[in-house]
Amino acid sequence: MQLTYLEAIRQGLWEEMERDPTVFCLGEDIGIYGGAFKVTDGFIDRFGAERIIDTPIAESAIVGAAFGASLTGLRPVAEFQFMDFIACAMNQISNMVAKTHYLWGAPAPLVLRGPSGGYVHGGPFHSQNPEMWFVHNPGLKVVCPATPYDAKGLIKASIRDNNPVVFFEHKYLYRRIKEEVPADDYIVPLGKARIAREGRDLSIITYAALVHTALEASEVLKKEGIEVEILDLRTLAPLDREAIAQTVRKTNKVILLHEHSRTGGLAGELAAIINEDAFDDLDGPIVRITGLDSAIPFSPPQEEYFLPKLSEIIQEARRLHAY
Repeated sequence: MQLTYLEAIRQGLWEEMERDPTVFCLGEDIGIYGGAFKVTDGFIDRFGAERIIDTPIAESAIVGAAFGASLTGLRPVAEFQFMDFIACAMNQISNMVAKTHYLWGAPAPLVLRGPSGGYVHGGPFHSQNPEMWFVHNPGLKVVCPATPYDAKGLIKASIRDNNPVVFFEHKYLYRRIKEEVPADDYIVPLGKARIAREGRDLSIITYAALVHTALEASEVLKKEGIEVEILDLRTLAPLDREAIAQTVRKTNKVILLHEHSRTGGLAGELAAIINEDAFDDLDGPIVRITGLDSAIPFSPPQEEYFLPKLSEIIQEARRLHAY
């Protein structure tokens, strides 16, 4: 059936709650109100207040409660109204959740999910891309789906995983894209990238909403005889190193594309992986297209200037192809 990105996440979460009685949800306004973006709308009517728990506005308490529940054998899914506010729970996530398996071997099967990303003029407290805060934290898995099919399969895989997972849902995609999504039970494995488009002349490695911008750019470039391959990472921790190296070996030129600010962004790590695993296959410089080293602006024209643009991708692809 055709589902939006939001509906696919909702369906995956619903199916896992039906399948496994140890799965429960907690977060601000997720019950009677149905969530800020209505992902859990109607869940309380089906699963009851014991499994769909409205919490106070206290992200640290939400994560602390979810973490404790995970240690008892439950599988909590904690929602943040906006992923920007996950910073309020950094102590619990970084010093407790991420370290427990390493310290004493206990599984901690919890999912921390919520909306992130720009292009919606939400300003510096509602449009951030804080995924790298958690990629830098050993012990966490970090997931950033780009399509409805992947969003459903990855949320189901994340809930079943015995490790803590931080699950970023790009809010720009929630109701903007639709795709055929199987009604059957399926998962998308964590840590496996996918080729979103086959190409021969250069590769774009990206994730989340910018997969769609890269696909749009590839259609423009195709008319000029430039065939772009697009690798959708899906999961940022762990990274699919082999898929990254394979696409570089195939096309010999690469653009690294993400919304996150450039300094400390994923592009730096990807460039290091390419240097280590596929340096001899490069026929041109590694190109980074990223957000600026600034807080994301509220003003629409300033946000457009801050974030990667279609025109920028096309221009850099042309330049790299001609190198």
